[in-house]
Amino acid sequence: MSYLDELFSVAGKTALVTGAATGIGRMAATGLIQAGANVMIASRKGAECEKTAEELNALGGAGKAEGFAGDVSSEEGVLALAGEVKKRTDKLHILINNAGVSWGEPFETFPYHAWARVLNVNVTGLFHLTRELVPLLEKAASHEDPARIINLGSVMGTQPIADGAYSYTASKAAVHHLTRTLAIELAERRITVNAFAPGPFQSRMTAFATKTDEQAARIGSRVPMGRIGAPDDIAGATLYLCSRAGSYVTGAILPLDGGQSVQHGMKLFKD
Repeated sequence: MSYLDELFSVAGKTALVTGAATGIGRMAATGLIQAGANVMIASRKGAECEKTAEELNALGGAGKAEGFAGDVSSEEGVLALAGEVKKRTDKLHILINNAGVSWGEPFETFPYHAWARVLNVNVTGLFHLTRELVPLLEKAASHEDPARIINLGSVMGTQPIADGAYSYTASKAAVHHLTRTLAIELAERRITVNAFAPGPFQSRMTAFATKTDEQAARIGSRVPMGRIGAPDDIAGATLYLCSRAGSYVTGAILPLDGGQSVQHGMKLFKD
């Protein structure tokens, strides 16, 4: 194995990626499997996860995937998912908390129940699943090779923008802060905790705006780098944080947004 291959290797590691049947979760799982990890894919729709696992295994990567149902929207669902993971492995090297939901509606009519629904998945479920799986992460961790947690935040948790998704943007800001909080608390257990803060990618959640090539190009034109995110952008960042290359990084909120996190409309002296 070359130096570069070894630096970014996740060969033989065991991972759980929630909400990975589609979108960013699938992109992260694909990168891990191609690089040799064994990846459990879980979401509310178990059949979709099984189908995704079959499709990813058919790509011929060095790792393998298995899919099953897992729901982080309730305490019972979190405990059931953690139980399924514990049946399959006694140690977990990587946890990617990708499962998430959104709700869009005008400010004047934004419903009360849309707050509990979104926060239960994006923040509460993320926290409790992480807590349930920390013992497995500790078993896999070492001083030289910590266990890794990646939480899915958003550029909307960094920039003050809602686009009608008020509970979503607040939940992602909470994910960013919780990531930093857990990073310091779990450091002594040799577990790193980081977050992705993606801009626009093609996913089920963003299909209303990015489904077609024309839509994606239109949204991409608003990004400083001139395009929306691609699967390799997620895969590359995942491998960096989960391999030896990222073993000294914790508490980071990694912007994967083509420059949107530093984008603003303010001008001082230039036209």
